[in-house]
Amino acid sequence: MIGTNNNGFASHQADQPISDLSFEGQLTLERLLPRLETVWQSADVSASVREEFESRLLQQWDKLFRLLHELYGNRYDFFYHLEQILLTAATAWAERPECLREVDRHRVIEPNWFESEQVVGGALYVDLFSENLGRLREHIGYFKQLGLTYLHLMPLFAVRPGNSDGGYAISNYRSVDPRLGTIEDLRLLADDLRAAGITLVLDFVFNHTSDEHLWAKKAQSGDREYQQFYNIFPDREMPDRYEATLREIFPTVRRGNFTWHDGMAKWVWTTFNNFQWDLNYHNPAVFRAMLEEMFFIASTGVDMLRLDAVAFIWKQLGTNCENLPQAHTLIQAFNVLARIATPGLLFKSEAIVHPDDVVKYIGEDECQISYNPTLMALLWESLATRQTRLLSQSLSHRHQLPENTAWVNYLRCHDDVGWTFDDKDASQVGINAYDHRRFLNHFYTGQFEGSFARGIPFQENVATGDMRIAGTLASLAGLELAIENESEHEIEMAIRRILLLHSISLSIGGIPLLYLGEEWGMLNDYDFVKDPAKAGDTRWVHRPRMKWEFLEELDDQMTSGGTSLRLRIFRSLQRLITVRKMLPALAGQKMELISTGNPHLLSFVRSHDGHRLTILANFSETPQSVSGNKLRTAGYGRFFEDALAGSTFATSSDLILEPYQVLWLNRV
Repeated sequence: MIGTNNNGFASHQADQPISDLSFEGQLTLERLLPRLETVWQSADVSASVREEFESRLLQQWDKLFRLLHELYGNRYDFFYHLEQILLTAATAWAERPECLREVDRHRVIEPNWFESEQVVGGALYVDLFSENLGRLREHIGYFKQLGLTYLHLMPLFAVRPGNSDGGYAISNYRSVDPRLGTIEDLRLLADDLRAAGITLVLDFVFNHTSDEHLWAKKAQSGDREYQQFYNIFPDREMPDRYEATLREIFPTVRRGNFTWHDGMAKWVWTTFNNFQWDLNYHNPAVFRAMLEEMFFIASTGVDMLRLDAVAFIWKQLGTNCENLPQAHTLIQAFNVLARIATPGLLFKSEAIVHPDDVVKYIGEDECQISYNPTLMALLWESLATRQTRLLSQSLSHRHQLPENTAWVNYLRCHDDVGWTFDDKDASQVGINAYDHRRFLNHFYTGQFEGSFARGIPFQENVATGDMRIAGTLASLAGLELAIENESEHEIEMAIRRILLLHSISLSIGGIPLLYLGEEWGMLNDYDFVKDPAKAGDTRWVHRPRMKWEFLEELDDQMTSGGTSLRLRIFRSLQRLITVRKMLPALAGQKMELISTGNPHLLSFVRSHDGHRLTILANFSETPQSVSGNKLRTAGYGRFFEDALAGSTFATSSDLILEPYQVLWLNRV
């Protein structure tokens, strides 16, 4: 049997068989547990706070031991690092502010809080939106006015001078970029957001550091311990062997995945840019060091961490070093430690890879939340083709997720648009994937005759034809061209496309995420080329600086009663968010597609706790009809009311959807 010792932890009794590894794990914990006394005493924590930690540790220990043993059990120093990891977790809990412990306690009881229809997100660059963190605090009222309850701040920690890959080349995880403020400013912002009911999301860039990071500088100085923090090689023998199976991420910027460092006279693994040094997670010291950084960031009041570049964190010779099983093991180990020391903290996966690989990172034990790049790409695909065949095919088997997890549904973000649909899905609906991606690239760069889009190429490879798309939502949806043409009809169609996309993102299941500026229909910013640090990266075209005169216009229009193009987009999106929060059917992930027989329409039913909502969307610029009987049998009713416009519909006749119209239909 399994008994308990005086500490309340399981102890092994001889009459009950137990696996060798579990036995070793329990024995290890019994030996390590007394080492925590120094943490509790130095932090002067109460008995109840200590017991909370130890209770969670008991629940999670076997899993944590197995994960870390899988990664590092063959290391000579495994048990040393295991002890240090445990002390790191205990210290994180002991030093965690009591206000964050209270959040932890609530979220342990309600682990699916983020699945609520009340959750609506926004993302921004602090400097482009408000210059600094102090001024960002002044705009919390604006976020509430728009309806946001979740705010993702793009990378804001200290970075290398010059090109920092948009903030993803971090030189210090414990210091905010001085141009944006201080760690104390971040804590104050987190406190104010929490008081306003807005959760805070930050990036955890854990695949690599900047070459200016202290660890990298120590490696450059010849410190062998820190050279083991990275993948560093004395000659080309091993890099060449690895390169045989690796792909190039930015082939038009640099060739290969390794960079020569003159000072060390060695090669460094640099998957992305030559100033971003990949960390060596084969070394448990790296895992422990990054765990400390993660807990420090969590202590500022962050609710969720976006795990950057998750697919690349484990290297193995003879593979493409992407999506390897050990990458999942690593994330699960970070997850378990968060469940023990910071249980209110959630992980969001950033895996812009094949759809089959994206879902492998999603789960309660890994990343509870994940970006949904396939939905984003296929919404744009449906706008270009005016058909929903490929979108529906993908949604039919790719939308549902495990319990207590959620998609983050976004239309645009700081990154490019890549056509990450599955070739087999395309084949199922008669589409040649290679040709179709070329068509989409031509369409969204405005090269296809009749295109409404005004995107520009990102990482175009002339030799292969490969390309991704940069551009704001409004410019890709046709607003830029419509304004240039001074065409009221084209402007109307562009606005309808914008609102169509938002309507789907807000209703299909998961957390809708706006990239701030979308609410005003902001267009491409071609002036990015004037900044030498940005000129070589066309993604800056869709990272425009916020124009606060728009808000002044909003105030003016509220008093005058007039309406402008920008104000119409803002008010319409604000209305969509408000209505979403009134519809319990939009909580959770459950979504059932409806076959309408019309290839221009997307239709699905959302249901949750007895509430039911039917969504109909027209992806064409011409009116489209759907059988009233289809609606009756899908929505379980004879009469329906559109929650967005208040119109009522009888199912005795066909429904006609206007160009790009969306209906959110409640049974009445």
